[in-house]
Amino acid sequence: MHRGVGPVFLWARKMAASGAEQQILVQYLVLRKDLSQAPFSWPAGAMVAQACHAATAALHIHRDHPHTAAYLRDLGRMRKVVLEAADESTLKELAETLQQSNIDHMLWLEQPENIATCIALRPYPKEEVNQYLKKYRLFK
Repeated sequence: MHRGVGPVFLWARKMAASGAEQQILVQYLVLRKDLSQAPFSWPAGAMVAQACHAATAALHIHRDHPHTAAYLRDLGRMRKVVLEAADESTLKELAETLQQSNIDHMLWLEQPENIATCIALRPYPKEEVNQYLKKYRLFK
């Protein structure tokens, strides 16, 4: 464990244990599956980087939202779920649906190619966003 994270992690765990039952927050990511397959064949590291970019951007953009603040306060209980979208059009359709439904998210566009690669939602209680994501399966 990184030395700078240790005391914060222990403090967050202690604070969580001392309070009442907290709401479980999840950050959902939806990553394009086709990028890992031919003709794209992006390596696993590049795929992971896309998800990391999107997740970090969503957390930063929505850092003042109470759910994001609570999610970041309890580092030991962070939950992320990575789902897969078949292709770019599927990912963009989801982004449009989320926008129309006022679901806070970040559509990550890889530059300079301007390729949509991943959507990251800010942390949400899963019950609030499950209806938008239930047709997507876990990324494999």
